[in-house]
Amino acid sequence: MTWLQTIVLAIVEGLTEFLPISSTGHMIIASSFMGIEQDKFVKLFEVCIQLGAILAVVVLYWRKFFDFTKWTFYLKLIVAFIPAAICGLLFSKQIDRLLESPVTVACSFIIGGIVLLFIDRVFTRFTVEKVEGISYRRAFLIGCFQVIAMIPGVSRSAATIIGGLQQKLTRNLAAEFSFFLAVPTMFAATAKKLLDFKQEGYQFQGNELPQLLVGNLIAFVVALIAIKSFIQYLQKHSFRAFGAYRILAGLVILGLIWAGMIK
Repeated sequence: MTWLQTIVLAIVEGLTEFLPISSTGHMIIASSFMGIEQDKFVKLFEVCIQLGAILAVVVLYWRKFFDFTKWTFYLKLIVAFIPAAICGLLFSKQIDRLLESPVTVACSFIIGGIVLLFIDRVFTRFTVEKVEGISYRRAFLIGCFQVIAMIPGVSRSAATIIGGLQQKLTRNLAAEFSFFLAVPTMFAATAKKLLDFKQEGYQFQGNELPQLLVGNLIAFVVALIAIKSFIQYLQKHSFRAFGAYRILAGLVILGLIWAGMIK
């Protein structure tokens, strides 16, 4: 993987990680479009680079993350994290196979886009405005929605935001809780991926380690901007634009696959 490809993937990750449009799906398509061979390092890079974007959440919401007087906040994140942790351990091989399928991404884009077109009409009553109002039951159910995002193209952000709306969280709170839940989820995914590669005896070669570090830094900076912009957008607009984008992107991807431009 070249340095230019590294930078492109890092920017894609930072822009899309917290938007309901699937960062994994976009990286799969970007990698395929640029002809990046899916070797061991690329597979590691596409997971671990999300750590940089996740750190942007910790920086932006540091007061909440490091307020140890509110220990129930951490318990709720753990409860919400449990479903994805269990399914990730049980079905890791199946998930890895799906990560190599642009067709799966395209179909997930379209289906998710249709859902987002109508989501604002389905959920109109919101009673939970603060994190303190999220019960353990609500946290667990939102975590169950996160499991759906293991299918490439679904979008972890979209799934957990929809889960939050279904549990009567306001749009802003649903988005913020989605950000918070991303922290333990992606830390665990990154740690597991690194551990798996270490057990396989994999060692970084050439520029791979510098590329991974620079990629995380770029993703971190871009994610800072994306998160702020997304929250400001939700205060005035609905999810329909994201739904329309996903459907259009899905159709374009299917067209590129049919034309042989994406393998």
